Amino acid sequence: MKVIKEKSLGVLICIAVAGLSTLLAGFNIGSFSFEVIGAPVFAILIGMLITAIFKNFAGSKKMKAGITFTSKKILQWAVIILGFTLNIKTVLSVGGKSLPVIIATIAVSLAMAAILCKLLKVDKKVSILVGVGSSICGGSAIAATAPVIDADDEEIAQSISVIFLFNVIAALIFPALGNAIGLTNDGFALFAGTAVNDTSSVTAAASAWDSMMSTNGMVLAQATTVKLTRTLAIIPITLTLAFIRTKNAKKEGTEGAKVSLKKIFPWFILYFVIASLITTVVSLLPSGTFTDLYNDYFVRGAKWLAKFFIAMAMCAIGLNTNIVNLIKKGGKPIAMGFCCWVAIAAVSLVMQHVLGYW
Repeated sequence: MKVIKEKSLGVLICIAVAGLSTLLAGFNIGSFSFEVIGAPVFAILIGMLITAIFKNFAGSKKMKAGITFTSKKILQWAVIILGFTLNIKTVLSVGGKSLPVIIATIAVSLAMAAILCKLLKVDKKVSILVGVGSSICGGSAIAATAPVIDADDEEIAQSISVIFLFNVIAALIFPALGNAIGLTNDGFALFAGTAVNDTSSVTAAASAWDSMMSTNGMVLAQATTVKLTRTLAIIPITLTLAFIRTKNAKKEGTEGAKVSLKKIFPWFILYFVIASLITTVVSLLPSGTFTDLYNDYFVRGAKWLAKFFIAMAMCAIGLNTNIVNLIKKGGKPIAMGFCCWVAIAAVSLVMQHVLGYW
């Protein structure tokens, strides 16, 4: 009971901000939809604003335990729940033809991040987060990877800010760019699904194309499927990072105290994989009341809850972030994010051309 009391106020603040952020993300001004920005970005910005106005807000005795719990545990729960929204069989069967483009863009982005990490002397954890966020699925990939590499709140906030910046730019300019270079409807769906970071921005860019070309939602459906296929890369990448971290921790612990695998391995990633396998197995069952209820209600609810939990965690991270320090240190990560973004877009188009899609 004492533990709940200690954490309740901080958690409630994060719930309130996540709720407000979700509402803000649903607003439109003319043709511009705030969904492009997304609830997690609103939450992290509001969190940073609160901390900038009320000094030591997150560090106060009443708030600290709940905010820390939200930024760590709630974030991990969000990733596990996200697993239930991924049907490996369906995504691969529909998005299979996009796999060569997806693999190429991910490889180039991660390589670019690794090279620029050394050249620009960017923090290693920030580089990993920018690399996976740019190449896989923006905020969700960062949310899944951050606990695996033990990134702190400021490193997460910095990475999210970089990804957000290029998300918005991509959503605004890619439809016009695709039209200017003569992409087909299928070509733009593949381009949006592989070259735009976050799902909300993929949706915005594809919807804008559908409106321009009067394609009645066809491009949106294709781009979303490509994006979901790309999201599956979270599984091998986070598992690889988890094993690397475990191996390094064991090396560091060879002298002196023993290292406990149970303590250092990020088990939530394993639960994430199990969750996605459960949804995949359910999809193989004969169609009936159970499968309909599972897909129409459980998976849809899991998708909403995962997004809400990520917004809660981003609020907590924002509350623990000094916005002045973030701005001071932001130049190099932004340069890295820009290079990754340009490289992904270029490789996506080149691969389409090589494979004869464009």
